[in-house]
Amino acid sequence: MTAIELAAVASAAVPGLNVTAFGPEPDDAADFNAALLVDSEGRRWRVRSPRHAEASARLETERQVLRAFSPAIRAELPFLLPTVAGTVRQDELITFVYSHIPGKAESVEELSAGGATLAQEIGAAIAAIHDLPQNLVTNADLPSYTANEFRQRKLNELDQAATTGKIPPSLLRRWEHAMEDVALWRFNASVVHGDLHEDNILLEGSRLTAVMGWTDLRVGDPADDFAWLVAINDPDFVDTVMLAYSAARHESPDPHLLRRAALSAEFALAQWLVKGFATDSARMVADAESMLATLKADIDAHGGQPISTDPGPKAQAVSSAKQEDAKQESAGQVSEPAKKSVTVTKIEPTENSESLEAGAARKPLSGELPGEPGEPVEPNKAGTSASVDTESAEKSGPTADKTTVNDKASANSPAESAQPDISTSGSAKISSDPAHEEPVKTAESEEPVKPGSAEDVDTTALKVIRLEN
Repeated sequence: MTAIELAAVASAAVPGLNVTAFGPEPDDAADFNAALLVDSEGRRWRVRSPRHAEASARLETERQVLRAFSPAIRAELPFLLPTVAGTVRQDELITFVYSHIPGKAESVEELSAGGATLAQEIGAAIAAIHDLPQNLVTNADLPSYTANEFRQRKLNELDQAATTGKIPPSLLRRWEHAMEDVALWRFNASVVHGDLHEDNILLEGSRLTAVMGWTDLRVGDPADDFAWLVAINDPDFVDTVMLAYSAARHESPDPHLLRRAALSAEFALAQWLVKGFATDSARMVADAESMLATLKADIDAHGGQPISTDPGPKAQAVSSAKQEDAKQESAGQVSEPAKKSVTVTKIEPTENSESLEAGAARKPLSGELPGEPGEPVEPNKAGTSASVDTESAEKSGPTADKTTVNDKASANSPAESAQPDISTSGSAKISSDPAHEEPVKTAESEEPVKPGSAEDVDTTALKVIRLEN
């Protein structure tokens, strides 16, 4: 309907209304036609005409809501509410005429430029809505959800949106992960406006005067009334709104409110897509697809708003990898896993090495297990271990040649990573501290064992087994 047609309908809805001027009024173009009228006495009126039956039902709900606001409740609110002045039924649709309230809607950018005072008034107004008695909603037979019921409702809507086949899979996974994050949905349900955004906030100068659009009042998630706020690219303004809201609320808001608000803002695009399919509107579907593609590109490039308390193992791995790559690039290093290394000592062969090597192939002694080559050594009377660590090997004699190898190679070849210095007497010595050198027998340097005069050490179980005669 055009503005002049709405003026004619309003004259029939309100007896004695003499319209002298009219003009279009911004509204949800998919659901309503709206106009602003001026009568002969200079008073202003607002007309809203639904485009379809669902929109007409929403206006009926709003009339029911506004009737529930008694004069006592209205007096406690820090803003004005509209009043229905008359209605006209046209077939199945009902057009509503409202007494006009001073003020006009501003853009998000203009709201954020309003300064701290306006931000505080917005925060206080939202707090007043959320602190309304819940029986105001339940007595009017309006929707009411607990936190878990509301989360399940969102999951059902996500399943419905997925059936369109028009939503990028990455967005579906992102939203599903957030909706299944139980910690995110621990909040106390409250009265919610349900359709709060810049078009329903009226300003007169830089002061908030009224809140309009009460068609979706319910008990649910208070974060829904902050979804429009995440679009304001002014952190200081948003912080001021939140501080004023927290100070004015009768109870402390939950810590994840803004995360769910960001999710609500993103998911609204999926809801718009579903609505386009339901009304068979190709334009709405195309608009929704375009906005979803833009959202996906923004999240791929910048990560998007945080919406889940748990980023998930895959996201954590990707994030850690990106951070590590960034650190290595900033340091001028190649982006590849860093390899740990240790320094070990290569021992120069001594004069007796050939004879020792020749003596290495010997018959097993009479205390060794069958099939397992033993390494009998003379018992260490001083109680020291026969193993040589890497640090000790680094301090070997002056003929040592240091080499860097990978940890894994060192672990697999301990004999190569730390070989003792073989003296001419056939005993191994650690040369890091000559004052405390202690002899250590090796398999290669052991002298023949006399029956009953020595002990065979099973190094696998570290158990001393005396040889029998």
